[in-house]
Formats: sequence, structure tokens, C-alpha cells
Amino acid sequence: MQLKSSRRNFIKGITAAGIVGGLGLRSFDAFSAVSLMPSRTLTGTDFDLFISETLLNITGKTRYAKTINAGLPGPLLRWKEGDTVTLRVKNRLSETTSIHWHGLILPANMDGVPGLSFHGIEPDETYVYSFQVKQNGTYWYHSHSGLQEQEGVYGPIIIDAAEPEPFVWDREHIVMLTDWSDEKASDILAKLKKQSDYYNFAKPTVSDFFRDAREKGLGNTLADRKMWAEMKMNPTDLADVSGATYTYLMNGQGPGKNWTGLFRKGEKVRLRFINGSAMSYFDVRIPGLKMTVVAADGQYVTPVSVDEFRIAAAETYDVIVEPVDDAYTIFAQSMDRSGYARGTLAVREGLSAPVPAPDPRPWLTMDDMGMGGMDHGSMDHSQMQSMDHGTMDHSQMQQHPASETDNPLVDMQAMMPTAKLSDPGIGLRNNGRKVLTYADLKSTFEDPDGREPSRTIELHLTGHMEKFAWSFNGIKFSDSEPVTLRYGERVRIVLVNDTMMTHPIHLHGMWSDLEDEQGNFLVRKHTIDMPPGSRRSYRVTADALGRWAYHCHLLFHMETGMFREVRVIE
Repeated sequence: MQLKSSRRNFIKGITAAGIVGGLGLRSFDAFSAVSLMPSRTLTGTDFDLFISETLLNITGKTRYAKTINAGLPGPLLRWKEGDTVTLRVKNRLSETTSIHWHGLILPANMDGVPGLSFHGIEPDETYVYSFQVKQNGTYWYHSHSGLQEQEGVYGPIIIDAAEPEPFVWDREHIVMLTDWSDEKASDILAKLKKQSDYYNFAKPTVSDFFRDAREKGLGNTLADRKMWAEMKMNPTDLADVSGATYTYLMNGQGPGKNWTGLFRKGEKVRLRFINGSAMSYFDVRIPGLKMTVVAADGQYVTPVSVDEFRIAAAETYDVIVEPVDDAYTIFAQSMDRSGYARGTLAVREGLSAPVPAPDPRPWLTMDDMGMGGMDHGSMDHSQMQSMDHGTMDHSQMQQHPASETDNPLVDMQAMMPTAKLSDPGIGLRNNGRKVLTYADLKSTFEDPDGREPSRTIELHLTGHMEKFAWSFNGIKFSDSEPVTLRYGERVRIVLVNDTMMTHPIHLHGMWSDLEDEQGNFLVRKHTIDMPPGSRRSYRVTADALGRWAYHCHLLFHMETGMFREVRVIE
């Protein structure tokens, strides 16, 4: 993310073509256009990284990517909790660059956000990051400049714990999920600005209309289509960028490359999942294997056994599996079902297991968008106009900030949002599998602060789908004022998602302690997923002085305005 003097150009993203595997990093350059320096594990306390351009061939077409140490992903950085690490980052690009250490607690000038915490790394310059590692677990790092994260500047981090961990395993693999496009990232964004559903190739058809008319009745179907048309939205618009341009990668390899992680029968295998994608959510399962979730965003959770989990952009989950057969498919389908990443757990190279067909593409409903009871024509046109312009009687409904009223950047508001902590999410409900929910995630420790928040800050996630404009409270970043916190205070942040899209919200420099619906501490995270029509709250201790980024971790949402500065002052 790059912040210029006009307070513009905050961006994020991702790509891939190297590889992570085993206890370290396995490298694959079989489909590189030129010989790539092997991706590898870097350990110790002293590191040299360089950011440059590298030719790659991921899809059959040769393209330039921006890489770290000439590999995609960049090298696995393996640190020890308690150590002080020093990283010299050399910029070999012709533009400014940066590295942000996602989810790490460190001083503001080490956070790597140009325009807030430092000036960025100019061409041919080197910036020295140095900080104490105060945590352990699975994390990742990426550029916060321009569209470089989409273009390849990212890599995984493992921090080994200083104390014995509360679970055991025999072997581990990193599973980094990303989305790659042969298109230039700037071209993708330009297309979205011109036509926000450009990459949605699954819009409702005439046959869908007749099917719904048979199942739900002609009147209800007509009313439903009319409602979506009046909102200038589409019930199949689950992801802004789809498999129409993306190839979904597992550790840098497309589905046909069959990335393989090895194991021996009888072993417990720890899989460290990282969603380093620019714009994609993944639904992950390993057919035939239960997964025991033991950590979320690098923090220990009470173990919970699941068949499947949804991982938002920027989240990480650690799971333990106990394979008994020779091979299993690791299957990560995109939330909009337009494609998938896939690999194999196997006792030896060359094996594979059946790859499941993607699930049916789900459709959004009014209930999904926090408008329960308004499906199938129960909300007439006058109500729709009131909803659009914030003039409804809100005595029994969600209140909205005045800045959303008559705002050309706000095309909808959630009238009846709920926490949805026990909801698996659109496309995962009642699928016959045990799906992880936020309600299942319980930190193994009590509320680390313990104080009741002294005040509440409510922010609404807003947008206009047709204009592809995103914001907080209807105010894009370039027009916003910082959120100011007093050093040492404990605050409650309430987020309300007024849009039909999912948003993973990331606060730099401080932990986000998610609450349940009764206000009890649930789980500590660095990224809070916000489904459409949801209202969720979490506590933050302002224990880090400085200027911090706070934003949606979907690259193009952040770039087009869903970003705020959080300023912690004495």
C-alpha cells in the first residue's frame, strides 16, 4: 500500500509460482520462463531480501511478476519467539516498494506502510527492518505499495514458540493459497471501475428464471428479480474477481501441477494454511480426513474438529490431520465456485486422490444482506427508496451514520444485521459437512486485557457496487479523518457490513479480540471477517503508539477507499 501526499493509492494483493512444502520450502521452477532462484527457508536472525522483476509462466503465457529473492512465493522466513530479527530489504524495482509483516506486533516504523510508518523503499535503496519477535505461529509478509502484492511480493512466516505448544505433530507443511492473473493488476482494477461485474460469468439466466418460477412461484420470482434490479445488484455477485481471470494456486502451483506434501503413515501432520490472495476467499477441505483446528491467525485456540473451513483473505489457520491412506486431496474452492486450488498429501511423490467437483454456486438472499423478512417481494419500491436514502424509520432497525444519507457512494444499508458467528456462510450451510464457524473459535487464554472497554466506536462498511467504490461510513479514505485512540485505552469497535460483499478487516499493530453476542471474549485475531449483513464487535487495547493502517484486506476494496488511519496518541 502506497500513501502519497494526496492520501491516495493504498493497495494490496498477491500472486504465485514458487513453492512451500515439507518442514521448509520446496522449490519448483518447471514452468518458469527463466531459471528462478529456488525459494527456500531462511532461518536465524539476520536476513537479506531483494525485490525485483522475474519472468514467469504459470498459465502457458510468459509474464513478469514482482518477486522476493527471485522466487514466488518469497522465501519462508523462520524465526524464534523472543529473538530480535534484522531484515535488509533491497529495492531492485523502478518504483517504490515496501514489506509489511502481517499480524506482527512491532513498532510503527517497522510496520512497512508507506505514508504512515515510513516513506517506503525507493529504487536502488535498502531499508533495514529490525524488531523483537513477540509472538509465535503462522503469519505472512507482503508489499504494501501499489499493486505489488497482487503482482507477487509476498511470502510465509513461521515463528517457532519459545515454550512447548499445547499440541503435538510429527511433520508440517505450509499451504499458501493465492490468486494469479496474467492480466496486469491495474487492468483488472480499471475493468472493475468501468463494469463492476465484469468478471461475473454466472449471472442469472432465463433458465434460472423459469426454474425459480417453478419452485417459488411466478409472483415471488418476479418480485425478487425486480428487487435486485432496483438495487443494481446481482445475487450471484459473490466475488469481484473470479476464475474468469484468476488461476487459483496452492504454494505457487495451479491445480494441474498437483503440489504434494509428503507424510508417513501414523504421523500427525500440521498444515499451516495462509490465504495470501488479493481478492479471494477459499473453502478448504480434505475429503476423507477430519481437520483439528489448533490455531487461528497464529494464536492458539481450543482444538475443534471440522470437515471444512472458510478462510478469508489474510487469515491463517493451523490444523492437524492424521492420514491413514496413501493419498488425499487438499481442495480449496473459491467462494464463488469459479475455480479451485488443489494439492495432495501423499506417502510418496506422483500419487493423487480424486478431486471433488466444486459445489453449486450459491446465490445471495435478502437475509444474507441483513434484510431478513424482505425476500420475495415483501419490500416494495417505496421501501427500497427509503432504504437507499437512509430515511426509513429505524426505531426497530440498525441505525446508520448521517454520512451515509443521500450519499452517492452508498448503494445499500443493512436494516437488520446480526453477528452470524454460528453461520458457516453462504454456500456452506447444510452441506452435510461440519464447517468451522467463528463461534467454534475459542482462544486457549482468557481476555488478555480484562478491562471493560471505556468507549465504543461504530464503523459501517459501505460501498457502491455499480461504481466499484468502497469506504467506511460512506467516506472514502482520501476524505476521511483518522480514528484517534488514547495510548493504553481499551475500546470496543463495532463493525456493520452495509454491503453485499464479504470484507476481511485488518487492524495493523494491535490485536482484535472478537466478542460473542453477549460481549464475552471469544478469540484473538488480526483479521476479522465481515460477511454481508453482519454486525460484529471486538475489543482493542491501544498499546502501540503511532500511525497504523486499518482496512479491508481485499486489494481493490482498499485501493478504492475502504481504508482508515488509526492514530494512537499519548
